[in-house]
Amino acid sequence: MNKKMKILTYGCQMNVADSERMAGQLQTIGYEYVDDFDAADLILINTCCVRESAEDRVYGKIGELKHLKRQNPKLIIGITGCMAQKEGESLIRRAPHIDFVLGTGRTSELIRVVQSLEEVPSHIVDTSDVNGSEGESFSQYPAFSPAQNVFAEFVPIMYGCNNFCTYCIVPYVRGRERSRLPEDIINEIKAAVKSGIVEVTLLGQNVNSYGKDHKLANFAELLTEVDKIEGLRRLRFMTSHPKDLSDELIAAIRTGKHICEHIHLPVQYGSDPILKKMNRVYTVDQYRRLVQRIRQNIPNVSLTTDLIVGFPGETDDTFNETLDFIREIKFDAAYTFIYSKRSGTPAAEFDNQVDDAIKHERLKKLMDVQNEISLAINEQLDSQVFEVLVEGASKTDETIYTGRTRTNKLVLFKHSEEQPGDFINVKVTQPQTWLLKGERV
Repeated sequence: MNKKMKILTYGCQMNVADSERMAGQLQTIGYEYVDDFDAADLILINTCCVRESAEDRVYGKIGELKHLKRQNPKLIIGITGCMAQKEGESLIRRAPHIDFVLGTGRTSELIRVVQSLEEVPSHIVDTSDVNGSEGESFSQYPAFSPAQNVFAEFVPIMYGCNNFCTYCIVPYVRGRERSRLPEDIINEIKAAVKSGIVEVTLLGQNVNSYGKDHKLANFAELLTEVDKIEGLRRLRFMTSHPKDLSDELIAAIRTGKHICEHIHLPVQYGSDPILKKMNRVYTVDQYRRLVQRIRQNIPNVSLTTDLIVGFPGETDDTFNETLDFIREIKFDAAYTFIYSKRSGTPAAEFDNQVDDAIKHERLKKLMDVQNEISLAINEQLDSQVFEVLVEGASKTDETIYTGRTRTNKLVLFKHSEEQPGDFINVKVTQPQTWLLKGERV
């Protein structure tokens, strides 16, 4: 009888991709996926530590698993991901029912660790080699997703980050940038497409830096080569750092056949003094001119961004500059965050930390402005027809299905015979702030 695994993933798309590849590893030693924690022989929590709230949720879930260990002493509980790298042995000291902790550079050791624990129960902690070669190791295993009707896949093209933004823990827990070999990426995507995948998203902390280490291809060249893969219908990527987004990449998107007209381009803030303190190494005007070049070359592009409120040193003036900036740029959508101290980052030690109540007040103002912009942009799409990749039933109504346009707009429509992975045309009948409602045509 096959052993059962349950994997719980917190955080970014990179963590989702990592979880799918760890599941692929575990499948090779006889594990099959289950949704029920109670039925699992192995529970893996793939963690995030970018924000304090993510860590709090992980600790809460670890505590909940204690009773399962009592019921089944043979249950193996493992912690992976960024929080595992950051906290290491302290996780087991805090929760001794955890069996193993594997850092971000050691996930290729998963099979060895699990097989060892199956034979001899113990505690294993390995957070060495944060700059490990997990890309090469992972490419041996096909990604496995527990979801039904899988039609899209995340494909990591590089690991780590060299940017050292002062608020960000990622370079410390993911290590320096390491690019996978172009042929490994191409072969993985060809295999995925052959298995029925129609949409691929290339992942990296900063995809625009791809290839700077091995110099076999830059990101624009890689994107162009992936675009040529027969059977691939949509090609996406994230995330782009503004300092490295080249005119060559803009041209590749413009001329590509399957490359989607959506760029997620985190600006983080709209005032130069704060950008400098964040170590973002671009100015508001440089970002502005980059957006102008993108829109001149890709007229129907959708631009989304990340924004942080309450960074140390933020004032009413710098915050109002940011509001003016987003009114000027007019992002399709923005992911907005309250600054959260991360121990081990320079910003955690900065003076002039912002009061929590002020952070929340400013966040609401920022969201109100962005919501007005998003609604105005979406209202311009009324009565237009878009190709939509069907994703599946809405979480709240099985008679309503969801899908996405090439520009990454979420679309809701009444279900008939569509199945996840189908491409259909939908006419927008009711644009809203965060989504579009429409009817199939």
